[in-house]
Amino acid sequence: MSYLKQQPSQDGYFGDFGGAFLPPELVPHFAEINRAYMTLGRSADFINELKYIRKHYQGRPTPVYYAHNLSKHVGAHLYLKREDLNHSGAHKLNHCMAEALLAKHMGKTKLIAETGAGQHGVALATAAAYFGMECEIHMGEIDIAKEAPNVTRMKLLGAQVVPVGFGGRSLKEAVDSAFQSYLGQTEHAIFAIGSVVGPHPFPLMVRNFQAVVGIEAREQYLEMVGELPDEVGACVGGGSNAMGMFAGFIDDAEVGLNGVEPLGKGTKLGEHSATMTYGKPGMIHGFKCMLLSDEEGNPAPVHSIASGLDYPGIGPEHSFLNTTGRVNYQGATDAETLDAFYKLSRMEGIICALESAHAVAWAIKHGQQNPGKTILINLSGRGDKDIDYITQNFGFGE
Repeated sequence: MSYLKQQPSQDGYFGDFGGAFLPPELVPHFAEINRAYMTLGRSADFINELKYIRKHYQGRPTPVYYAHNLSKHVGAHLYLKREDLNHSGAHKLNHCMAEALLAKHMGKTKLIAETGAGQHGVALATAAAYFGMECEIHMGEIDIAKEAPNVTRMKLLGAQVVPVGFGGRSLKEAVDSAFQSYLGQTEHAIFAIGSVVGPHPFPLMVRNFQAVVGIEAREQYLEMVGELPDEVGACVGGGSNAMGMFAGFIDDAEVGLNGVEPLGKGTKLGEHSATMTYGKPGMIHGFKCMLLSDEEGNPAPVHSIASGLDYPGIGPEHSFLNTTGRVNYQGATDAETLDAFYKLSRMEGIICALESAHAVAWAIKHGQQNPGKTILINLSGRGDKDIDYITQNFGFGE
């Protein structure tokens, strides 16, 4: 049996990680979502409608591109899965359109979510506009300031953007705020979680909706090169783009899988978001995972130059794959990420998201250490949202 059929267990566990730890009032609603996914989500009607949306609205399949200039500079062969060319500018629309389609079939009229970098918020607002639904997006005040273009896009798409000003004022608090709002709107709304995190069934659902990335990439790479890549990599915050990419290759034992997390600007708590490097098992937002926590066991403050990666937890499936050794989790610092962002812009004419630049940074470093290797990374999003922040704070990389 394939890995994807084996994991998770029926109650949503990947080994010791996952599950659904919910307040009693939310239990029946998450059970309803699970039933809907297991029935509606696997029906031919649902799948065919989603295929139509992906082809005619999202513009899938997105291409795999050989980065010839960067490859020459590095000394290894670097290939990019161009999720930045997916409609709305990132991989997030893959699961947002599917979650909204599921909500429509469930009779819901409103979508509620959190967002960090704003890509999930933009994607969900896009899906809400497509299906004629209301949309409410919770976003930390720090991220609102950093990702102003995406805030504008969400509002233009008709979403209500709710600023979150408590705690660290970033992604964790946005999730807290969105959950609180959802509690009072469960009858007509769905909480469309934006990554492979949260209570079961969301880590399973989002992985499966994002698997289209890895399935496409595997087919495209084989057609281009005639064999599988040596290594596959993707940035990891919550981990949706990475699990989508890994899903296409996880049964190919000869392909190395690599998750790249944010090492930030230091090793102390609050200076990074490197959950695998410095974390330990813990609980956050209704599920068990590797977690950055303080001495009392509470989620710790985090930092990343990329707003979409500054989360103290990580998907339970990533936590499991770390323990099995199937995925090698490494990191890229803020400085390495910025350097990769500038290099890709100048050498390939591709301005990528700061989240994706973490994967590019790893590919550059790994490629220089392993000349001649073939490396395929998921370029999970484009950098329109980041250019004002980068140029105002770091200049043009000259």
